[in-house]
Amino acid sequence: MSLYDAMMIGVSGLDANSRAMSVFSSNIANVNTVGYKTSQSDFETMLGSANGGAQGLATGVMAKAEANIAQQGASFATQSATDLAINGGGFFCVNTSADGLGAALYTRAGSFAPDANGDLKNSAGLYLMGYPVGPTGVTTSTLMPVSTSGIGGKGEATANMSIEANLNAGDDITTGYDATDPQHNMYGGAVTPDFQTTVNVYDSQGGTQPLQISYVKTDANTWSYEIAYTGNQANITDGNGNDLNPIAYGNVTFDSNGNLVNVAPSGNANSPASGTFDLTIPWQPSSGLQSQTISFDMGTVGQSNGTSQFAAASVLSGSQVDGAAFGNVTGVTVAADGTVNAQYSNGLTQPVFRIPLATFANPDGLSLVAGNAYAQSAASGTPVVNDAGIGASGTIQGYALEGSTVDLATEFTNMITTQQAYSASARVVSTASQMLDELMQMQH
Repeated sequence: MSLYDAMMIGVSGLDANSRAMSVFSSNIANVNTVGYKTSQSDFETMLGSANGGAQGLATGVMAKAEANIAQQGASFATQSATDLAINGGGFFCVNTSADGLGAALYTRAGSFAPDANGDLKNSAGLYLMGYPVGPTGVTTSTLMPVSTSGIGGKGEATANMSIEANLNAGDDITTGYDATDPQHNMYGGAVTPDFQTTVNVYDSQGGTQPLQISYVKTDANTWSYEIAYTGNQANITDGNGNDLNPIAYGNVTFDSNGNLVNVAPSGNANSPASGTFDLTIPWQPSSGLQSQTISFDMGTVGQSNGTSQFAAASVLSGSQVDGAAFGNVTGVTVAADGTVNAQYSNGLTQPVFRIPLATFANPDGLSLVAGNAYAQSAASGTPVVNDAGIGASGTIQGYALEGSTVDLATEFTNMITTQQAYSASARVVSTASQMLDELMQMQH
């Protein structure tokens, strides 16, 4: 090996250590970059045989950067529902274009926020991809940009209602009551109810509709009930101009202790005994409302937890009605399985998108691209796209971001050792240069 070889080895050391210093500098610069993965500098020996030198003799060094893409960073809480972190080995599927026709990339940088069109994109301008969700689930197997726009308001029709009420056992028995006779019922007839209350339910369009519930004592421990719709009467007026009220009626019976025995709708003995029956509201086509059947719970047979009969004033203690009036979208949340749920002002939620996660056989083989993202390569293998929570993909955490994996203490230590190695390589070059100068001087 000549002095020229020694000088070239020193030069290779300068080059390798300067490359390593750039890797460590990049790590330090990205200590606060969301989802950033630390890179390391791998040094490799250059052999003399590669440059026509002696077999097996080391003639220098070279360095290349390797990203630790599979390394999991610690997540930290944020105030945004669309800030997303992955607890596992998956990657968000993103696209460079809002129409989903650009380059398909993958990232762990989950700082997504709606753009002017409502499409979720991260701070690097990459659009989050997912599957649209309808009433029956995912509507297509084609990934589309996740959007928070175009989500209309939502109401929900009542399907279940219950009441807690007491009927005064001391009331007198009323005779001549007939629910089917408009002259002798409680709805517009001559019979005055012993107790009457109104409970509001919700229709299929999110509107509030009043139902009037009336009771009259018709025998010992026996009461008749009527349910009448007291909203816009055109909604339940048939094509012949007939008002279909009362829309339901029947009998309620109690035992000698005031506990519920049975609720029997007209034409139905309700056997076995039950405190629940189906109430169908006869919406007419002109109303524009969907057919609606409500499960009406008046209590538990043998108990007084719903409708009871005691010697005390008749009173409604409480009522529970599900469904909701029309509400506007107030925001979105993301569940652990990647479901994007729209939140409404009426308390309802509705799934609108499903965010999948991609996994790779060798994530460290992914190609780095701008924007803290990665592209598929021959070394990484093809992506496997699954719902969050399946396999190694991991789960999604909203209101959180994955932090950088940079450890400043390690990077500063690497910088010190690299600086020393660079200085030593520079000393090799300068020493070899001085020796060559002395050799040249021997010719004079």
